Amino acid sequence: MQYQISAFYKFIPLSKESLKDLKSLIETRAQSLGVHGLFLLGTEGANATVSGSEAGVSEFKSFLTNETPLGQMEFKDSYCDFIPFRAFKLKIKSEIVTLGDTSVVPQASHWNHITPEEWENILKNDKDAVVIDTRNWYETQIGKFKKALDLNINEFNEFPDKIKNLDLPKDKKVLIYCTGGIRCEKAILEMQKQGFNNVYQLEGGILKYFEDVKSDEWEGECFVFDRRVAVDTDLQPSKAYTFCPHCGQPAVDEIKCVRCEKPSRVCEKCFNSGHEELKTCSKNCAHHHEKGNRVKRKNQGLTRQELHRRATKLSPNSNVSPEKIATSK
Repeated sequence: MQYQISAFYKFIPLSKESLKDLKSLIETRAQSLGVHGLFLLGTEGANATVSGSEAGVSEFKSFLTNETPLGQMEFKDSYCDFIPFRAFKLKIKSEIVTLGDTSVVPQASHWNHITPEEWENILKNDKDAVVIDTRNWYETQIGKFKKALDLNINEFNEFPDKIKNLDLPKDKKVLIYCTGGIRCEKAILEMQKQGFNNVYQLEGGILKYFEDVKSDEWEGECFVFDRRVAVDTDLQPSKAYTFCPHCGQPAVDEIKCVRCEKPSRVCEKCFNSGHEELKTCSKNCAHHHEKGNRVKRKNQGLTRQELHRRATKLSPNSNVSPEKIATSK
């Protein structure tokens, strides 16, 4: 079965008093349609990615457009053969994308947006334009535009300080981009506050670019916040990446679990951490591998006779071998 995934957002003023009832309304409809996903709702609007059957997602989008204050929105759709969310979660937040400054709220839509085709033309023909990736470091590791500056951001609320520390002329032509466009809506206003007057954002973000343009200006894949981990330039789920079983970051390094020998993948940081238990396929295997190592360290240097005497002293009537008793601690 093919599942549809739809990502969308909209900045629109919503009263604080209306949010609870709107939350209940949206949750009820999602449940009735079998729609899963993550939905952020706040006084500044909505930000969501949802998934389900094509019919269910289509009806859910029609419901949001025609029966809620959100109205018309741009939906960025893709497909995969598994459902990328385990459930539907709707959270009421102070910001639908967290810059850390609730005063920065886009009022006019499409302010300094450029289409994927216009973006492509600038990348190829304007060598002086500066391209900035507004996403987190683990996203840029998976893929980015080739000439983009990576700000090495841990969380989006670091963006204002990262821009302040850049040695960029205020009149420099700057192109910014993110996954679906929402972070750039606030990033462009933040840069304007800091005096930059020639900033443009990629309309619809990377997902819309993949949909409309096929180009060699992009390298790698695009991280997404669901079980697909990433999508390729054809918007298909990644075949290269999984989530690291130990820390949850994108994982590409292939290993053979040191405990059960099952093939798996772990992230670069865990792989190079020096901890052997992190070269396992799961937290369970990591726990038991480390437990086994503790037993080995505890009994290191003991002769077979000493192990036997210890086991006999602990359980003189037991028929269990001393090795079994020693390793079961």
